[in-house]
Amino acid sequence: MYRGSSLSPLRERVRACPVLDTGVRGDFQVKDRKIPIVLVGFGTTTAAVDTYSFIGSRIKGAFPDHTIQWAYSSRMVRDFSRQRNNIDLKSPRQVLCDLAKEGHTWALVQSIHLLCGHEFYRLVEEVRDAPIRTSVGVPLLHLPRDYERMTLGVVDILPDLEKEAAIFIGHGTNHPSWASYIALERWLQNKYGGNIHVGMVEGADSCGHIVKKLKGSGVGRVLLIPLMIVAGVHFHGDIMGDHEDSWKSRFEKEGIRVQSVNAGIGYHTQVVDIFIDHIKEALDVIPLSVKGKGFGR
Repeated sequence: MYRGSSLSPLRERVRACPVLDTGVRGDFQVKDRKIPIVLVGFGTTTAAVDTYSFIGSRIKGAFPDHTIQWAYSSRMVRDFSRQRNNIDLKSPRQVLCDLAKEGHTWALVQSIHLLCGHEFYRLVEEVRDAPIRTSVGVPLLHLPRDYERMTLGVVDILPDLEKEAAIFIGHGTNHPSWASYIALERWLQNKYGGNIHVGMVEGADSCGHIVKKLKGSGVGRVLLIPLMIVAGVHFHGDIMGDHEDSWKSRFEKEGIRVQSVNAGIGYHTQVVDIFIDHIKEALDVIPLSVKGKGFGR
């Protein structure tokens, strides 16, 4: 558990610990294990929001005695939903404040993000000052075991890698966690061979790099797979759009046929099960019945 106050030590600590403990100091008591679970996704402005429903349903099945609520970390998505659809999506802090008003003293906040990047650290900072103690579950890819499970969990969607290539495409980030994409590619290639790649929409021109590799290998067909919890705007525009700069168009320009998986990885049960285990780990640090000052067990 993290017990410090500055963000810099937090960044060091999160690499080694699957659970963060944040929240208010003072008297506290946990009367039972029915801690509310707050799932925090980035959000989406597309119909792919159904992916969140799938994730929530499976997590509810794993924790039937716990209340499950959603919050969305993207202010842009929340504003869009309010202005265009008249739907008021709540921020993590809003949900935690509501839970505190209802009398809850603890909440579990589970990050439904891919990496420990900007969104995750902003989430930790946001819940740190909430009027309720929180245990925070880490994103999908955190420890080596997560990469291994992810590698094994995608086998059902892979094509015949003797005849075509599979490319997982993520958003990309300028956070140091960008190296997670390289780590995942190494895991996938060690398991399935060289015709599987991981690319990023933002950042380095990984599309051009992969196109060059495929031309040299003689592969004539690719399967594009969104390495995103939700296959939203990035997938439909930057990856599968009809404009000349999309990944699809750039492959087709080189005579490489393109197929795609149209659902985000959040629609795969094996992926959601990784989140479920992160929730279990985060629940384990919450004391069953404790009354005292500050942090303790």
